[in-house]
Amino acid sequence: MLSETRIESIWRQFHDPLYAFVRARVADQDAAEDILQDVFLRIHTRIETLRDETKLDAWIYQITRNVITDYYRAKPIPAPLPEQTPDADPAEQDELAEKLAPSIREMVNALSPAYREAFLLTEINGISQVELAQRLNISVSGAKSRVQRARAQIRQMLLDCCHFEFDRLGGLINYYPRVDCCQRCGCE
Repeated sequence: MLSETRIESIWRQFHDPLYAFVRARVADQDAAEDILQDVFLRIHTRIETLRDETKLDAWIYQITRNVITDYYRAKPIPAPLPEQTPDADPAEQDELAEKLAPSIREMVNALSPAYREAFLLTEINGISQVELAQRLNISVSGAKSRVQRARAQIRQMLLDCCHFEFDRLGGLINYYPRVDCCQRCGCE
């Protein structure tokens, strides 16, 4: 049987390296400290089972791996997400989009001619940005830039005009016109 002095010596020798070993595998500091205490408790109560003192390091690290595994096994498994999620009704989304359509047309018309053309050709006519670049005789990155800037300007115009509510998947649930722009954009 090992003496208390030997167990204390093991604690001093292995405390810091074992703590680093556990922290590399467990993000929560408090949990890591609890795991380390459990490791030393197991070392203390099972030291007699060690048959070969030359394999002390391997034995201690195996105990540590086992305690870490036990920690993760004991953690609750999150409940699976339901198949159907209560999101915005597609019919309601279509209705909201229909109400906003005239305002969006006005916003598209307010774009500079280059951005308006890029937006209409890609978003309305459905051509790719590569095709847009070929049609306008500009680089693909130039075409992408025009489309992105047109989208950003329309998005900003919409956000300046209305407050939008979205579901967790990004579907439009509702919108509320801001008082100062309702007459201007017609989104009431």
